[in-house]
Amino acid sequence: MKDIFNIQTEQDFLNASLATFRYQYENVEIYRKFVDYLKINPEEVNELPKIPFLPIEMFKNHQILDKKVSADLYFQSSGTTQMNLSKHFIADENIYRESIYKSFEQFIGKPEDFIFLGLLPSYLEKQNSSLIYMVDYLMQKSAKPENGYFLYNHSELFDLLNTVKNKKVILFGVSFALLDFLDYCHAKHSNEPLNSSENLTVIETGGMKGRKEEMTKDELLKILQEGFKTEKIFSEYSMTELLSQAYSLGNNEYDCPNWMRILIRNTEDPFTYEKEGRTGAVNIIDLANIHSCSFIATQDLGKTLPDGRFQVLGRIDHSDIRGCSLLVS
Repeated sequence: MKDIFNIQTEQDFLNASLATFRYQYENVEIYRKFVDYLKINPEEVNELPKIPFLPIEMFKNHQILDKKVSADLYFQSSGTTQMNLSKHFIADENIYRESIYKSFEQFIGKPEDFIFLGLLPSYLEKQNSSLIYMVDYLMQKSAKPENGYFLYNHSELFDLLNTVKNKKVILFGVSFALLDFLDYCHAKHSNEPLNSSENLTVIETGGMKGRKEEMTKDELLKILQEGFKTEKIFSEYSMTELLSQAYSLGNNEYDCPNWMRILIRNTEDPFTYEKEGRTGAVNIIDLANIHSCSFIATQDLGKTLPDGRFQVLGRIDHSDIRGCSLLVS
């Protein structure tokens, strides 16, 4: 198959997607069973909307893995110990590393140019987090002495941000932790405000994880903009079941790297698709998932925009899902 990281045109992407579909139909047992259950003839799949998208819940109950490979590494979704967590088995972590690097470089810049700070307590406290792996790898490529993670030591983060304001800094933060940090700044340093600068880029990675009252993405971004004194808060969109990342450079409008695409399915009928600008459920093509499944039907709500970007608008209410009961057994 064509090197996915050299995809240039939509025809390149279509060709690579169809080749990946056929490869995974032959070599990923769970995906083949799913396609067969739907009575879809693989030979008749000749365009993106005809490709069957595997419900993301399947990663909770099955090992989604190419029969030609083995995998010692896996990523696991966050959650409580009582929950049935998704596992994504990784046969070739070099693919993930290349995806991390090239996505970041495409949308933000070379990792070597930045200091990386992580405010990711809920992920850092769990094992096998794909997000922590990603930030670890960016820190490794950066090799800056100031790189590091912060759990709840907000005072140290406050002091560091004020000492590196003349350097280019990326702060990756889960939503609730960024809000907690701003609460700390307001309570403890109201007379000594956070000295944010144009060299600081805040990238929120989503997720209240039940720690704070849920709010819309627009509400969250507004609070973060005011707190960090910046016109734009960046966002990163990915998940345990993916090896690629989409980035928003503001306004909750995400760009995909060249080897990733978003389709919006109808929430009532998972096999029909919404037109541009209409809200539906997010389907993702991630060609970096060559050894698992590249075609994932998520539980997120979103819409595509005229310029090819997309927005994430929340989560699907499970009571609204139709036509997918066969997918979770």
